[in-house]
Amino acid sequence: TINAPFPPRCEFWLEDHLSIDIVAMLVFIVLVAMITSVISDEDGQVPFQPPTIPTGDSVYFAETFNDEDQFSHRWIKSSAKKDGVDEDISKYDGEWALEAPREGGFEEDRGLVVKSPGKHHAIAAKLDKPFDFTGDSREMFVVQYEVNFQNGMTCGGAYMKLLTQSVDLDLAKFNDKTPYTIMFGPDRCGQDSKLHFIFRHKNPITGEFEEKHAKKTADFKFFDDKKTHLFTLIVRPDNSYSILVDQFSVNDGNLLEDFTPPINPAKEIDDPDDEKPEDWDEREKIPEPGATKPDDWDEDAPMKIPDPDAVKPEGWLDEGAEYVPDPEVEKPADWDDDMDGAWEPPMIPNPVCEEVGCGEWSPPLISNPNYKGKWSPPMVANPGYKGIWKPRRIPNPDYFEDTEPYKMTSIGAIGFELWTMTEDVHFDNVIITRELAVANNFAFEGWLKKYELQRKTDGTYLPGWVTYFTDMANDYPYLWLLYTTIITLPLIFLFCICCRTKDRSSPPRDETAQRKKTDEPSPDDPPQDTEEKEEVDKGGPTIEEKEEVDKGGPTTEEPVEESESFVAEDENEDAAVSQETVQRETEAEESTKPTKRKRTRPKKAELED
Repeated sequence: TINAPFPPRCEFWLEDHLSIDIVAMLVFIVLVAMITSVISDEDGQVPFQPPTIPTGDSVYFAETFNDEDQFSHRWIKSSAKKDGVDEDISKYDGEWALEAPREGGFEEDRGLVVKSPGKHHAIAAKLDKPFDFTGDSREMFVVQYEVNFQNGMTCGGAYMKLLTQSVDLDLAKFNDKTPYTIMFGPDRCGQDSKLHFIFRHKNPITGEFEEKHAKKTADFKFFDDKKTHLFTLIVRPDNSYSILVDQFSVNDGNLLEDFTPPINPAKEIDDPDDEKPEDWDEREKIPEPGATKPDDWDEDAPMKIPDPDAVKPEGWLDEGAEYVPDPEVEKPADWDDDMDGAWEPPMIPNPVCEEVGCGEWSPPLISNPNYKGKWSPPMVANPGYKGIWKPRRIPNPDYFEDTEPYKMTSIGAIGFELWTMTEDVHFDNVIITRELAVANNFAFEGWLKKYELQRKTDGTYLPGWVTYFTDMANDYPYLWLLYTTIITLPLIFLFCICCRTKDRSSPPRDETAQRKKTDEPSPDDPPQDTEEKEEVDKGGPTIEEKEEVDKGGPTTEEPVEESESFVAEDENEDAAVSQETVQRETEAEESTKPTKRKRTRPKKAELED
């Protein structure tokens, strides 16, 4: 801390000696941020290295599509036909290819690309080992993959199907009817966009499967930005789930609460055999019995009648036409009556009628004061009203309670079964694992590199921490207010501490009061010329004599007569001088309290000498 006041000439101000540690801390934070930006924003493109294929018991499938030989042996293109459609479009004859992204990607980084618009595509691969949800490990399920809509998306899907494990699973016959356990991924047609999470739940009583759909997530912008996006699904043993896009959560929920239709059916249902009694009256109001129409009620009276007080305006042209031929239009020179017919000029409103009116005059219509409309009896409370009938409730014979819907059917293969009107949908870096850390590391080595490269290409790249916080605020706009507050408050605080200049209009500082507060020594008072002169005029010693006496030197020797009148007069003058001196010292002590200066006067004997 600063223990001494700043010099008066200093333009910067620290009130009450505030600590500069805060200023140092803020400067340190700014420097760290600048260094981080420089380090993370290195020029040049890092050579491409494909993600390392993770191994271990927690990994069930991992694919980067960079090994063409492995792809040809692992992935099987379907040759099946789609049921219920015309022969011409029933075949899964859409083409697939391994290609690098056209923009914002690495030339050596290839992915699986949909090549045939308007056709059905189907391709699948078996997992390294089946994923069993009912095992003893009780760990989470994580599936993650990348999608790039290189041409945008008008209508089509980019979702994957995790196929149910079975002994008769034939990937060459993979189609829309092949049983699956989970369907996950984006889908769009027109203005309707979705991010599917569907799983097939098995009824423990009947053994039948029913699709359960997660609640709809918010609309997305990733269909049109032509960037690579990362989609992640996490399902946990406690029945909770999370859907992430680019590692930001967009949908969190619970399998028991956030799916339609619900996992567990209702305990009670309406009795299908119960029927409403014939005498059950659901009418809350009925016409008043015995009510009759009044004799003066005229149901035929019109709602509007001509105004009897209306009078035809003067100058009204009863024979005048409302429209007349335009006199300024002439017949075209090339008009052929034989070919084009008789020429007629266009009609315009009659200018004569604009002031008063033309044609047959009729009075305006007004509301009929005698109009009552069709009569109906007033409604009264129904004494026989029993309420709205409902069938009785009975226990649901199909009721069951599944408290662990996480225990889905085992997954044996992964596949893409799609129809799209937009080609060049790019898939890459697929992984299925039980450990979220493995999936995150896989994304760090693959998707994150492409994400930063695409941002640098289109000029929207922000280094490291800036990108993270910006993307988070784009997903949650209220964070912009928080960021603004966090940035603004330290700046205001720093300004108030270090950059506040002196107020020129404020009154000058009281130097005397400041010395009293700090015990700062003050100079001696200047000699009071007027008082000294008066003292000399009265016969007292001169200023030079007093100074010599103060220094201990000799006084001026002049002969003085020893008389009683002189001594008495000198005593009176000496008393007056002493009184004035005491008064001046008291006033100076009260105003400035300086170091006391004792005034030395010559002794009476010396003056007599």
